[in-house]
Amino acid sequence: MSIGSDIRDKLVRFEGSSSEPRATFPTYAIPYLLTLADALTILLSCIAGGVAYQLSVGNPMPAILPHCAVGLLASFIYTLRMSGSGYYDFPDSAKPRVEISEILVCWFTTGLMLAFFAFLLKVGIDYSRGAFVVFYFLAPVSLLGVRKLTKIALGAAISKGAIGRRDIVIIGDSNEIANLESRDLLALFGAGEVNRFTLSQEVDPLKRLSSDIRIIDSVAKFVRRHNCREILLALPWDDSTRIEFIRDQIKLLPVAARLLPDTQVRSLTNFKSSARQRVLAIEIQRAPLSGAQCFVKRVMDLVVGALALVFFLPLMALTAMAIRLDGPGPVIFRQNRKGFNGKEFVIFKFRTMTVQENGSAVVQATRDDARVTPIGRLLRSASIDELPQLLNVLKGDMSLIGPRPHALAHDNYFEGILSDYAFRHHVKPGITGWAQCNGARGATPSVEHIAERVKLDLWYINNWSLWLDIQILIKTFFEILRKRNAY
Repeated sequence: MSIGSDIRDKLVRFEGSSSEPRATFPTYAIPYLLTLADALTILLSCIAGGVAYQLSVGNPMPAILPHCAVGLLASFIYTLRMSGSGYYDFPDSAKPRVEISEILVCWFTTGLMLAFFAFLLKVGIDYSRGAFVVFYFLAPVSLLGVRKLTKIALGAAISKGAIGRRDIVIIGDSNEIANLESRDLLALFGAGEVNRFTLSQEVDPLKRLSSDIRIIDSVAKFVRRHNCREILLALPWDDSTRIEFIRDQIKLLPVAARLLPDTQVRSLTNFKSSARQRVLAIEIQRAPLSGAQCFVKRVMDLVVGALALVFFLPLMALTAMAIRLDGPGPVIFRQNRKGFNGKEFVIFKFRTMTVQENGSAVVQATRDDARVTPIGRLLRSASIDELPQLLNVLKGDMSLIGPRPHALAHDNYFEGILSDYAFRHHVKPGITGWAQCNGARGATPSVEHIAERVKLDLWYINNWSLWLDIQILIKTFFEILRKRNAY
């Protein structure tokens, strides 16, 4: 077989099938199962500790309800704190090492918080201090035991091929990828098989560049199709030109990207013993949100979004009637926008203009715009026209909080003049956002205006927290009252 045909075979293999794993159980469900396991462990430990203490001192069977309440509160605090550090994320949860110090520190500080709440709420009458002490020391032992058992179960499932990694991709040199053994993959990713894309070994710079572009394009399509969350680069560290090129190509994808230690570095760091410790890898692109954080944010969207929709339903009905009486045209305005990972969706708004632009040319609204209808001017000033986007939130196209989506024509223009603009698609777009509650709303007549908005949006993405979302909701309320840049 010739060298040329061998290269073509490799391209077909990695661009077509991409070594897709034979996973029968989705890895995205693992964090939720592990969180549930810890929550149940804490709840049962609380009940068991209370019952054991009361019976040991000769008291009758205690009421279970107070112990359930304490256990649920403890499990909520503990799992929320641990999920924020990525404790339940795959593949860290599948690595053999049990995180003893992390578990003990989180639990004992959680116990101190519980004691503080108990003092404030004066629950000592219904829940004895002795039962709390037993629970306080029984729970960490149980949590450590459950963590060890889940790691054993995950390891067995991985070795049998029952669990694979559909959310991770390796891009690399053929020699570097070939030197990654199954043990190395388990230590690095918590999986024995991942999706591999091998770069060509062309010597000619132009042919190599052309081949790399095709491979990276295939990677981008695969990442979007399978909702991958991480890209690993397995390249020689002295090949800085190729590393920088690939880094520049993948920066638009909403994934974490890390540069793995190459063969030479692994030989210097006794890599064979690394299966039970964290492996050195250089983070070249930060992930927007972890799986657990996405779950927390989605729960908030569903709960708050549903309540808001019910609350504003009468106002929305009156608005629809007013628009219908105001003149001809549909009540709801629909327009294509880009959402998470650049995927298009249809946004809903109350119609406030006489035009319904949704093509390659969309003119932004300006102050005293003649296209705005009389009722539309009122709706826009009070931001009532945005209320139908609650349906987008419940559908999953949008979030309550996030960068505001722009018309496709504006997205394409802004992406051409601002290199960081596409990073806004690393999270779901929002009804409101950090930029809007800081006054960066309305038209963007200059590059400086959109650059400032992008700067605020990227700060939000890099500093996301549940508390930040709550702050933005509160600030948005006062921003609507101020009517700054609302026209």
